[in-house]
Amino acid sequence: MPDRAPHATSTTESGSFCTARCACGWRGPARRARSQARTDAERHLSDAPAGPPAGTGAERPLE
Repeated sequence: MPDRAPHATSTTESGSFCTARCACGWRGPARRARSQARTDAERHLSDAPAGPPAGTGAERPLE
């Protein structure tokens, strides 16, 4: 979906913990279960507003 482009999630591992992250800057809590980190990422995608992330200047109309 084009409106989801700024939100690309991934997970990273550090020791025994896994964290979900997004290209928009969001980061989930550290989890011991990879499945829970993936669920955090899915929830972020469903809760994230459509369009570009705030503060990029892309939310303003072109003049």
